[in-house]
Amino acid sequence: MNSATSAQPGKGEAPVKRLRHAKISALGTYVPPRVLTNHDLEKMVDTNDEWITTRTGIRERHLAGEGVATSHLAVEAANRCLAERGISGSEVEAVIVATVTPDMFFPATACLVQDRIGARGAWGFDLSAACSGFVYAIQVGAKLVESGAHSKVLVIGADTMSSILDYTDRSTCILFGDGAGAVLIEPAEEGEVGFIDFIHEIDGSGGSALFMPGGGSQHPPTAETVAQKMHYVHQDGGTVYKYAVRKMAELSERLLTRNHLTGADLGCFLPHQANKRIILSTAERLGMKEESVIINIDKFGNTTAGTIPLAMETARSQGRLKKGETVLIASVGAGFTAGASLLRWEI
Repeated sequence: MNSATSAQPGKGEAPVKRLRHAKISALGTYVPPRVLTNHDLEKMVDTNDEWITTRTGIRERHLAGEGVATSHLAVEAANRCLAERGISGSEVEAVIVATVTPDMFFPATACLVQDRIGARGAWGFDLSAACSGFVYAIQVGAKLVESGAHSKVLVIGADTMSSILDYTDRSTCILFGDGAGAVLIEPAEEGEVGFIDFIHEIDGSGGSALFMPGGGSQHPPTAETVAQKMHYVHQDGGTVYKYAVRKMAELSERLLTRNHLTGADLGCFLPHQANKRIILSTAERLGMKEESVIINIDKFGNTTAGTIPLAMETARSQGRLKKGETVLIASVGAGFTAGASLLRWEI
């Protein structure tokens, strides 16, 4: 076990000592088979394919079938991840599920996943950070491994956004899809780097710009909350867009600068897939080469916590995510939440 110093100091603090480096050792993803295209949406709400594509970059998205919950998507992704690594669920020591669409308030969706993949003896929990959920969760998993507490942590980003969408609201229903991705985090081998650094930030003053007002302790479910459509996503699109454009680029730039890197040094940029214009704006500010920027929003829409692992799979399948390359991950989500991570791809 090698000693290492983290590049992630707190405000005014010395670098944190860590026992070892952590890496992503396997990846698995899943989207449900049903596809909803922009042309399908034209028949449901007052919108059209050109309008959606021009403003968001989305052409289609996958939707879960009746009775399919977030845990089902998560288990599919988890099993594919474990199969790639060639291990069974019994070797997993901790399960972290990033989601804002849990199967139910409790038990945690992580409990349901743990049981179904056979991760006996593991512990785990759900992490709620909306579109930044996976970015946050992989850092929690990495720290569990870096500390020496665990050697196999399964991190899943999964959301069934169709379950909280109002398909008469064209401002939100066109944006989201359902999907999941899972990674296994393990200690890095000799000569590997794995996770390098991260910056996370929240700004609760923007919470009312993207939220689901009903269902919690402030507005428990009643006939009135249902009638008022309080159990669906509500969004102030302009406010969210302006924050996301600024913050994704800002955090990414800060992270690269403090690690003495530029966009040209990156092998791959894996941004959250919320809006193509946000992605391109960030890439331009970082000086990224177009071929290094992964965009798959046209196929999946915004799957919230699922977007980045799905982008990993897209990049890998296209030969654009290679072992030994430095990768930047960035996201902005409801809360507001924001985060950026640097890692060396070691698969």
